Amino acid sequence: MRSVELSETAWRQLLAMRDGEPASPDGPAASLYGKIAGARGRFVVAQVGQSLDGRIATPSGDAMNVSGPDGLAHLHRCRALVDAVIVGVTTVKADNPRLSVRLVEGPSPVRVVIDCHGALDGSEGLFHDGGASVIVIASTHTTEQALPGAEVIRLSPSADGIATSDIVKALTCRGLNRILVEGGSRTIARFIEEDEVDRLHVAISPLIIGAGPAGLNLSPVSRLVEARRPSADIYSLGSDILFDCALSGGKRQ
Repeated sequence: MRSVELSETAWRQLLAMRDGEPASPDGPAASLYGKIAGARGRFVVAQVGQSLDGRIATPSGDAMNVSGPDGLAHLHRCRALVDAVIVGVTTVKADNPRLSVRLVEGPSPVRVVIDCHGALDGSEGLFHDGGASVIVIASTHTTEQALPGAEVIRLSPSADGIATSDIVKALTCRGLNRILVEGGSRTIARFIEEDEVDRLHVAISPLIIGAGPAGLNLSPVSRLVEARRPSADIYSLGSDILFDCALSGGKRQ
């Protein structure tokens, strides 16, 4: 396990790398974040912050402070290094997230909300907070919505909903190549199961919740031999432990 100690100079080098400028940061932080900052084509990272027992909230939905302060800083670093951050509509409705970069220096990504069934009504906070641009991914089967300032991309759904590959393609066509899939758990699972995730970050906080929604809700397997066993680099963030898992090599290879 390597300890991530990120100096101000190293972080600025990573931001420069993100922007295509010459930079050669080194150490564990560069190994962790350089994969994102140095990506030049399509690159998708998914991030889960959970408790020791794999929960992301209480049964009543309280998700405040599941991640420790260093886990939250890590999430904000990931946001600063990508072009777009994706969440599902349930996350927007339940948590009213800003999806901005507040804990670290750097640019806030374009915010993307997947709203297959037209549940957004335009009153949600991210349409009015003056933050980064908002893109809503909607089904061609839904009616027009009044979503202030947002670009709405309508994609044809299949029986299982909008294909994550179509979402990624729509974003990369707009120059949004580095993508963070942040939540909720089912949205992350869809991207993983459809082989659209290159790296999976699982940040574990020393907290036992006991019950509540799980960080990942993948389709079940009958035998452990069928389970995914990705190679992983393990980092100490300070308050949290991070598993940086390689998921490349699925259907896209």
